[in-house]
Amino acid sequence: MSNDIIDHSVLDGPLAETLEAPGWYLGFSGGIDSTALLHLLSRWRRAHPGAPNLTAVHVNHGMQSAAADWQLHCEWVCRLLRVPFLARQVKVSPGPLGSEAAAREARYAVFEDVLEEGAVLFLGHHLDDQVETFFLRLLRGAGVQGLAGVPAERSLGRGRVVRPLLQLTRSQLQAYADTHGLSCIDDPSNADIALDRNFLRAELLPLLAARWPGYRRTVSRASEHMAVAAAAFEELLPVPDTVFTVLGDPGLPLIALRDKRDAAAQALRAWLQSRGLLAPDQSALEEFLRQLGEAGEDANPRLQCSAFTLQRYRGAVYLVPGASPDGGLQAVSLPPGTVTDVPGVGRISLQPTAGPGLALAEAELPRVGWRSGGERCRPVNRNRGNSLKKLLQEADVPPWWRDRVPLLSLGDELLAVGDLWLCASSRFREQAHPGEILWQFGWDRLS
Repeated sequence: MSNDIIDHSVLDGPLAETLEAPGWYLGFSGGIDSTALLHLLSRWRRAHPGAPNLTAVHVNHGMQSAAADWQLHCEWVCRLLRVPFLARQVKVSPGPLGSEAAAREARYAVFEDVLEEGAVLFLGHHLDDQVETFFLRLLRGAGVQGLAGVPAERSLGRGRVVRPLLQLTRSQLQAYADTHGLSCIDDPSNADIALDRNFLRAELLPLLAARWPGYRRTVSRASEHMAVAAAAFEELLPVPDTVFTVLGDPGLPLIALRDKRDAAAQALRAWLQSRGLLAPDQSALEEFLRQLGEAGEDANPRLQCSAFTLQRYRGAVYLVPGASPDGGLQAVSLPPGTVTDVPGVGRISLQPTAGPGLALAEAELPRVGWRSGGERCRPVNRNRGNSLKKLLQEADVPPWWRDRVPLLSLGDELLAVGDLWLCASSRFREQAHPGEILWQFGWDRLS
């Protein structure tokens, strides 16, 4: 496509397969890319009255002093365009891969939480982003999946991500914003050439453009060839079967990674891709496979990436759920009939049940806490109790869950251990007495 001014019709093709979605969402940072896409989507919806409802989602990372002002700016833009606005604030804790990777992980966690079943999230990535990603991954030794670039669409939680601007350049979006007088946020961190992507954008790629003006399209075609090659690899090397821990964490068996290093790396990449995850750099992947091959039976090698964590446990490698909040887990009250979301744990509830359950007086308020050591439980239908530590080990509960299993107590009495066991407490009933309500402790685990 030329550098002529674009209009909303450029979205006709990318949006064609999204019209049956129950809702459209846009990741809206307020920058040039997402602002142009918001304006294009708004105009496209006006021209197509039957299109799904659109909501802009702004993630406030709190990493810049102007973060609050940026959120207000985005809300103001959405009001002008009459687009519903949803803001979420996250706390970014820099991990081993740096603050930018941690921010991305936090951002995508918000997106995944917002999307309902079948919903679509639009992101403003464009052709220049695709080219920059290709070179970054090339310089980090990525395989064919990595060099296939940013996918035009992929699954995310209960919905999917769609990137409708991948065939447009940054300059085309800038020209569109200028033509329509769009007000955009200019993040000062984009000028920091200490960041690899900014260095490529400011220093290296202009040199390529001077010598090869059409390099963007050429690199994009190379990425497409890599995507075809990656698909062929998948057909030749089937994706390993998924296994699960007793708490539902997905993983792949170690036997699938016992082949030669290249085949093992390909198997791991294919399995991650089947779950909508991008494999890490070649060096990190090879180091993890080396550790898996050399580690003793009691060792649990771990691979920390920006979007996920892998850890060996017994005979498999599993995806570990998101980390607990900074400062640890705090005890919470759980009134009967309520549902509560606990970061790093999932959703806990206390609901009426027609089967065996817990008898509670009207004024009694159970609490949910976490393992600190010394807890004991005799699961109902067992003759003897044991320490909670021993029970969790015997039940093959993975180590990353053992301090996150919610414990329901009343006073000093332990009533239930997650949805794993009801303890033989004074409140346990096989069936309700006349006029009595029994309660069931539920735990919908963090995925």
